[in-house]
Order: sequence, then C-alpha cells, then structure tokens
Amino acid sequence: MDYTALLSFGPEGWGDDIASGVAVTVSLALATLPLGLALGFVVALGKRSAEPTLRLSANIFTTIFRGLPELLTLFLVYYGAQIAIQQVVKAAGGETYIEINAFAAGMVALGAVFSAYASEVFAAAFNAIPHGQYEGAHALGLSRRRTMRLVILPQLIRIALPGLSNLWLILLKETALVSIIGLSDILRQTGIASRTTGEAFLFYGTACLLYLVLALISSVALSAVERRVSASGAAR
Repeated sequence: MDYTALLSFGPEGWGDDIASGVAVTVSLALATLPLGLALGFVVALGKRSAEPTLRLSANIFTTIFRGLPELLTLFLVYYGAQIAIQQVVKAAGGETYIEINAFAAGMVALGAVFSAYASEVFAAAFNAIPHGQYEGAHALGLSRRRTMRLVILPQLIRIALPGLSNLWLILLKETALVSIIGLSDILRQTGIASRTTGEAFLFYGTACLLYLVLALISSVALSAVERRVSASGAAR
C-alpha cells in the first residue's frame, strides 16, 4: 500500500479532506475561545458580587458545567436545543423542521465548559491581587470601571494567563467531540478515510500527529505571550 498516495492532495489522496478537518478544528477552537473567556470573566465577576443571587447563579453555573461530561453537554446543546425549538415551533402552529448548526452547537457547548473552568482561573487571579490595589486606585480618584481597566485587568491577565493557556490546550483536544454530531473536523475526516481505505493505523496516527503539532504550536505561541506579558508587567 502506497501510504504517501493516501495522504497526498488531489483526487487520489485524502490530504485535502484532512486539511479541511484541520481548518475546522482550529476555527472551532478559535471561535470558542473569546466566547469562553468573556463568559468566564462574567461568571467570575458574579462570584465576587455582593448580590447573593448573582453569586449563587454563578456557582450553580460552574457546578453544572464542570460536573457534566463534555460529550453530554454537547448532546444537550445540539439535540436538546433542537427539540426545544421544534416544540416551540409546533406550539406556535408551525411545521417547519429546524436543525441546529453543528458548528454553532459545538461552539456553545465547548464555550460553556471552557467558561466554567476559566471562571475559576479568573476568580483565583482576582484573589491573588492585593486589596490595597483597589484602595490605592480609589485614593487616586479612579472610578470602579477605570480601576478595573487600568489597574486590575493588566495584573489579572498576567496572573491568569498560565491557567488559561492550559485550558486552551484542553479546548483544542475537546474539539474532537464535535465529530460525534457530524462536524467535519480532524477526527471525523481521518475516521472516514480509515473506514474507506481500511488503514486505521495510518489515518488515526496522522490525527494524533496533527493534534500534537497543533498543541506544540500553541505551546510555543503561548509561552511567547506569557514572556511578553511578564516582561511588560515587570517594566511597570
């Protein structure tokens, strides 16, 4: 068997399909990241709120999405939301079939899980910032918003970055779950190729290498960002 031909680009090989799977995997991870970070930051703020209802809601959110398996969360978003929408349409007297986009469902499900863990990282980073920073900003006449933007956020990012970097690597691997709902990511494309050709070891081995390469590139990039952020913080 000519393995090079199987992995080549063009009509005779599976290179094009696998490359498109890589693009889908990276796109999903990059699309999920800002959603997870923003929601995680909001949840972390909720945990620090003086309002008991907000604290309780934030803690319930993290308990649910940290406690549920990621695959089950994906199924709940993809199938559960689809069923709920269909019931609403049916109750309104409609008969239109609505299908949830697999990419959007994956982004929402993985974003919810990512945000639950990110909120813990942000909460720990908030606790690591001395309370005197807030008092000093208040003494200088800064508003709460400007204190957060100018004083707290730069320190928060520097403290939280290592933990968020680990969460990014986990997110990158968890994108493989979306192959279950039909999204053509790395795992789904290599799975189709292995079943079609009977070369499971070749294509699943290729998937392993691709995930490792993505993780390596991410680690190098994140290490560079961490060094730059640390250097900028030391220069202040």
